[in-house]
Amino acid sequence: MSRTPRRRQILQSAAAVGLLSVAGCLSAAGDSPEPTATTSESTDEYTQATEIEPPESVDEWLESANGYTGDRIRTGTHGRADIHVGHEYDDGLGFDPVVVEVSPNTIVRWNWTGHGGVHNVVALDGTFDSGRPNAQPGTSYQYVFEEPGTYPFVSEPDRDDGMKGLVIVDEPPSTGYETVDEWVVHSSNFDGEITDRTDAETASVTVGAEGNGGSLAFSPPVLRISPDTTVTWEWSAESPSATVSFEDSDIDSEEPTSDTDTTFEHTFDETGIYRYASLPHKSIGMRGAIIVEQ
Repeated sequence: MSRTPRRRQILQSAAAVGLLSVAGCLSAAGDSPEPTATTSESTDEYTQATEIEPPESVDEWLESANGYTGDRIRTGTHGRADIHVGHEYDDGLGFDPVVVEVSPNTIVRWNWTGHGGVHNVVALDGTFDSGRPNAQPGTSYQYVFEEPGTYPFVSEPDRDDGMKGLVIVDEPPSTGYETVDEWVVHSSNFDGEITDRTDAETASVTVGAEGNGGSLAFSPPVLRISPDTTVTWEWSAESPSATVSFEDSDIDSEEPTSDTDTTFEHTFDETGIYRYASLPHKSIGMRGAIIVEQ
């Protein structure tokens, strides 16, 4: 499905006036491969209307995006990320997630749900364009993001109603421990920092810290300790019903709880890397890691 010359001209001129003037806000995709799409015939005709009003910043852009809660989902660690087109909030006029943060050379794929009428996916700077809007569930469109940058996009028929999204392309944070990074990269409060408590006999971790769309994180997400250190997990007042459950180790708080009087502790005798999660929230990034070193 091809973009008409009028759409190309309007989109590129609108983007040039505004977002391209914001430092670090947009970047071209260089010599990215041609996007691929699997689409169905549009169920409705669409004619380009008024020009897109360019925002002054990415934060301004997201303020009016349906479903945006302030979270930026870090995903695509296996080379692909998915976005639903036509999320059920706001009468289907939304993307889910609204913002994704991916590494360079990640394939982002948009999948039509069939909710909210006809939609398409178009970058403000013209980098990618899925073509004519349609409402067929099962439609998909994908684009390979090779270059770091920030890429705002819309569904053209619904942009004035807040159907907006954003792809951020950046190198993920890193602790220098590959096993740790691959595990906690999904947690929104992970920034590559390691909290060092190797000089202490005890350390604590908050269960239900801010992150991952609510109080759905461990803080700190990565902790380094010495052998024979006791770590205590303490449930916050905002914590969901959560667990502390370790991968590849028989360490588990067992039943989920949100009781603020709850604590769970374990003494780490042996060196190594210990990965854990809240089992009910593992898939959304409520994960942590303990590094035990001499």
